[in-house]
Amino acid sequence: ASDVYKRQVLKYFKTKKTVMKKVLVAGGAGFIGSHLCEKLINQGNHVTCLDNFFTGNKSKVEDLISNPNFELIDHDVIEPYSNTVDEIFNLACPASPIHYQVDPIKTIKTSVLGAMNMLGLAKNENAKILQASTSEVYGEPEIHPQHEEYWGNVNPIGKRSCYNEGKRCAESLFINYHTQHNLKIKIIRIFNTYGPKMDVDDGRVISNFVIQALKGQDITIYGDGKQTRSFQYVDDLVNGMIQMMNTPDEFTGPVNIGNPEEYTMLELVQFILELTNSKSKLIFYPLPEDDPKRRRPNIDLAREKFENWEPKIKLREGLIKTGIQQPYLYDRTSLQYIKILIYNYNNNIINSLQNL
Repeated sequence: ASDVYKRQVLKYFKTKKTVMKKVLVAGGAGFIGSHLCEKLINQGNHVTCLDNFFTGNKSKVEDLISNPNFELIDHDVIEPYSNTVDEIFNLACPASPIHYQVDPIKTIKTSVLGAMNMLGLAKNENAKILQASTSEVYGEPEIHPQHEEYWGNVNPIGKRSCYNEGKRCAESLFINYHTQHNLKIKIIRIFNTYGPKMDVDDGRVISNFVIQALKGQDITIYGDGKQTRSFQYVDDLVNGMIQMMNTPDEFTGPVNIGNPEEYTMLELVQFILELTNSKSKLIFYPLPEDDPKRRRPNIDLAREKFENWEPKIKLREGLIKTGIQQPYLYDRTSLQYIKILIYNYNNNIINSLQNL
């Protein structure tokens, strides 16, 4: 009987056909998008990566370019786009203040017109579409931790409003396309994320601290350093994004995706100084306008709706993974210097982490 069962199982797997989905990732050559493209390719999908390379870079997806199931297209989402797709992940938008404040009108256009164009494509193709929104929709939160029912406390005319309000408007567009056109939509709100392929000049606090520590520069702390953030490793985020896309059509979100472990900036910087054996000193500057004092996700809804999802990578392990992969960090103006610097310090970082 067991032999018959084995033959039936083998026959099932031999005859079972895997359906290859056609997936579009807008903003796919960015930090998060490149990891998502790689994961989707590894799952057997055909992936089209759209990017205008404002903050994205071809080097982030260079390992995928030779794959016949990967396509890289230079395109700005503020312009209409058409293709045959089954699913769309819309990540297109600069995500760090130093990038999205360079051209705030362009940032708003990317969030709003980009969302409209991707929603229009999804409507035409009857495709499912996911919006990568942000914890910035909560602004300077008056509740802690932040849950999805909280409407936020956002300055609509501040320096960060081009990003915050653009993302809030995009969420509204997604919900209204769902209500008016019965479009299959998903909304996630991404909290602070780190990992391999971060740009050294992107303004993210972990990349800032690590690079300043490695270079022996003074480390910049804004405010008194007691403001908090919660940091998730990029693999946990990507797994959550794919899980969200696979939830039943009637569930739209929004859903927080983040790691609820919370650190002050002073705790984070002391941690990084120890890991890098750096002698860098701390310097303090005024807190930027509308910079939130506390940020931590309530992820109960993600735990409920996703199958066996939980942030698995602790900060220490994530920094080890990021440290091992740091040659993939690049600075457009000093690529070789950063590579040499990281090569010289890499063993020290790993040894320090292992000895903690």
